[in-house]
Amino acid sequence: MTMTMIAVLDKMPGNSGHHAAFLDALRRAGFRGEIETDHDTRLVHATDNSIYQRYPQAVVFPKHRADLVCLAHLAGQAEFRDVVVAPRGGGTGTNGQSLTNGIVVDLSRHMNRILEINVEEKWVRVEPGVVKDQLNAAIAPHGLFFAPELSTSNRATIGGMISTDASGQGSCTYGKTRDHVLGLSTVLIGGDILCSEKLDAAALSAQRQGTSHVARIHDCVAGIYEQEKETIERVFPKLNRCLTGYDLRHLRDEEGRFDLTALICGSEGTLGLLAEARLNLLAIPKHSILVNIRYGSFMEALRDARALIGLSPLSIETIDSKVLGLAMQDFVWNSVESYFPEDEAGPAKGINLVEFAGHDEVALREKVAAFLAHLKQDETVPRRGHTLAEGRQAVSQVYAMRKRAVGLLGNVQGEARPQPFVEDTAVPPEKLADFIAEFRDLLDGHGLDYGMFGHVDAGVLHVRPLLNMRDPKDAARIRPLSDAVFALTRRYGGLLWGEHGKGVRSEYVPEIFGPLYPFLQKIKKVFDPYNQLNPGKIAAPASSDRPLLRVDNVVLRGAQDRQIPDPVWKGFGTAMHCNGNGACFNYDQDDPMCPSWKATRDRRFSPKGRASLLREWLRLQAGAGTDVAALEAARPSAWQILGALLRRRAAAPLDFSHQLYDSLATCLACKSCTSQCPVKVDVPDFRARFLSLYHRRYARPLRDYLVGTIEYALPLMARCAPLYNAGTRLSVVQALGKRLFGLVDMPAMQGAKLAETCRIWGVQPASPELLAALTPEQKSRSVILMPDLFTRYFETPLVCALIELASRCGYDVYLAESRACGKPLHVHGFLGLFASQAKRNASWLRALGASGVAIVGLDPAMTLVYRQEYRKIPGIETLPNVLLPQEFLLRALPDRSATGTGKGTQHVFLGHCTEKTALAGSGSDWQALFARVGLTLHLEKTGCCGMSGTFGHEARNVDTSRIIFEQSWGAHLDRQAEKRFLASGYSCRSQVKRFRGQTLDHPLMVLLERLRGAPSAP
Repeated sequence: MTMTMIAVLDKMPGNSGHHAAFLDALRRAGFRGEIETDHDTRLVHATDNSIYQRYPQAVVFPKHRADLVCLAHLAGQAEFRDVVVAPRGGGTGTNGQSLTNGIVVDLSRHMNRILEINVEEKWVRVEPGVVKDQLNAAIAPHGLFFAPELSTSNRATIGGMISTDASGQGSCTYGKTRDHVLGLSTVLIGGDILCSEKLDAAALSAQRQGTSHVARIHDCVAGIYEQEKETIERVFPKLNRCLTGYDLRHLRDEEGRFDLTALICGSEGTLGLLAEARLNLLAIPKHSILVNIRYGSFMEALRDARALIGLSPLSIETIDSKVLGLAMQDFVWNSVESYFPEDEAGPAKGINLVEFAGHDEVALREKVAAFLAHLKQDETVPRRGHTLAEGRQAVSQVYAMRKRAVGLLGNVQGEARPQPFVEDTAVPPEKLADFIAEFRDLLDGHGLDYGMFGHVDAGVLHVRPLLNMRDPKDAARIRPLSDAVFALTRRYGGLLWGEHGKGVRSEYVPEIFGPLYPFLQKIKKVFDPYNQLNPGKIAAPASSDRPLLRVDNVVLRGAQDRQIPDPVWKGFGTAMHCNGNGACFNYDQDDPMCPSWKATRDRRFSPKGRASLLREWLRLQAGAGTDVAALEAARPSAWQILGALLRRRAAAPLDFSHQLYDSLATCLACKSCTSQCPVKVDVPDFRARFLSLYHRRYARPLRDYLVGTIEYALPLMARCAPLYNAGTRLSVVQALGKRLFGLVDMPAMQGAKLAETCRIWGVQPASPELLAALTPEQKSRSVILMPDLFTRYFETPLVCALIELASRCGYDVYLAESRACGKPLHVHGFLGLFASQAKRNASWLRALGASGVAIVGLDPAMTLVYRQEYRKIPGIETLPNVLLPQEFLLRALPDRSATGTGKGTQHVFLGHCTEKTALAGSGSDWQALFARVGLTLHLEKTGCCGMSGTFGHEARNVDTSRIIFEQSWGAHLDRQAEKRFLASGYSCRSQVKRFRGQTLDHPLMVLLERLRGAPSAP
């Protein structure tokens, strides 16, 4: 096999002639946003959270309303009637709502501003790209919130919610999105702006006059309503979820005022492009209580919910055993486990989450007491117990588990995964249990497994059958299952799409709307005369040559994935199973999930985007005849290595490998995705594997060699530390380092007297022979400290502090040799060297660990390599756990809380992203340790610091690194001047010193200070 086989030209379809001409005209017309036609950008917009993949011609990112008007005006010209556009928000749709083979109009990158908040009148004006949680964070200080509540609220945009008329938990109390939209500003094809609002009879009459586009729309829709009001009342079902998508039933409010807003809500971008929305806000309930009821089966939970609805809770959510089991394996379970205790029969097989909320605490508690009395007296359904979560924080913790249900379902093991195509059915709540019983029989008849959860108070249950979409036989089930579930919902007086929009399922619209469908076609025609706006969804004009889409005539993502050979597919694990749930698009700046996405707002630079690009790269490799699995297993020859050293990427500019490389180059390798992503997509792992292959063909920059092998150089650099430190301060040396190696802001080495500390505390070198000779009693009071090389040479005082702290706790300390753990090698794709180093270290660790004496590291990122990356290497089957300091101190530090009051300085802990995501309890461990010495430690919720090892020291990343820092860490540091901040990560402390000139201590230093003021342990 030759190395040239890895090169694959980008042969994906280019822009069609009319779309290319349109984009050229758009640039000339003054469009200010980005216009992108590269394969990678188009590819990451070709999928959402559905089973479909539609490859767009281009993606445009408007910056403001004027850009939308420019685009719509141009599209309305006769020469561009073949151009189709589709708006896109968070890309979390489960039915391909925003997918198109035309031009994607991404409103999330720039049009995400909150324009006005009116606290007195309780409304807000926003652009469509504003994320729901972003909005609620802005208005929460005023005691307000925007309903309803979505499981995807941390990445779902307001525009997307309006376009699908989204609803969720609490909708029986708070209603759907349209119930809270006061007015919309919508850009129509041709460039006119429709400002929808409530119109009395006189205002409507005035709007219907004339020949303008807006006048024709009002006249057409008002005429249809007046003519067909009886049919509308008969056809639209009396459900909480109603019948969205041109909602004729709610065109008039209770006072008889006419409002097109209800029509546009749920229209999925088929009528116009949202530019602005005015939204109604609600007062946040001051008090809330969640009753968590456990059952022996899911059907018992469903049947009980039918009676519980009559007790008027705010909401009832249900979860089945499959979702519960997956939640128990997720980090989220740590915060909710106490609410779902096991009994003698084991864990619950179904749960109902019943919420009560209000502003009057006494009245609320009376209502809950009455509810609990019902549970005690009613024996119609067996229950296995209940717990209460009281207060907004506790309730939110439980709901956080419920919110992850969609993503968690994607983390089942095996090739068959839950697929969203019949997963938001809605029926009258009193019929839900019987409906689900038949639904389960249907799936059982096909031999399919499934997961279920949903809003039982609204009659909505999310059901996702497990299918292997790479298997043509399973893919062929989409049609019969869709037809069968559609028929089942019809029999129960319900809907196939109760919550997540129609999208590709629009083929069922004509039957649902029956005699009203021709009028929907007229509405589509008057808004969008030539069917250019997201065609194929909801309604198609009778004269259009773009019919409604069908569930089995749109390209399935599985059909693309099928082209990747099985060994390669299975070898790349979780990356292949990214289901597009979009958890990595988390808006929250204080959440560690994907800092590169937050800093750039570029979806290519997210776990979902990177996984999509990797799948495409593997598909292209297979198409070119390259066996990636064999390539990884083979060792390159000397000639191949020499060729790679000489070959630059400019030699093959169209190789798609470059686009994947550029996406992965922005990854911080912080590993938040490996735990925060519900599917556990491990970007750092496949990043390292790809870089290893990429650089067999293309030359590495000198920076990679320097950074990758820096651990081996540190002992040599330490011998001339004064010279090195002096050099880092010289501008000429800094400029040379940036030019030759692309590195900036290199830290200085510290010359603390480690040898003297070891002498004072009687520290001995760790050797297997010496450790083996210890008595059992001596071993129980001994510890092996193994500081990583970065801490050893750049923060030597911290090593000394840990030695003293362990000694003061009564332990004999043995200092292990600081060896290269290989993390920089792994990050930069030197996988052969990394594996060799890991195997050497594994043998050494086994020799030390054979004594049974605890081994303790220091820096979280370096120490956790032994638990994570090492265990993936064949041949390293067993390895002693290398503990982090807090894990060791929990067993070693005696309780001395009585020695001090803990008053005075407020201590605030800023966690390292790798540590707090890999070990969910690390922060609480530090809190427990501080409590033992009479101190209180506050855990600050923060995102990534932006340094992440050497990422922030690379010149190409400095701007991104600073943005990431300022988004979370900088903001916290700037507004809390009276507190003492602590950080466990070396890179985090380096970043704070770089951008704030502030030195943060490790929490070990505070513990040591307290122990120095107390008697030493005997």
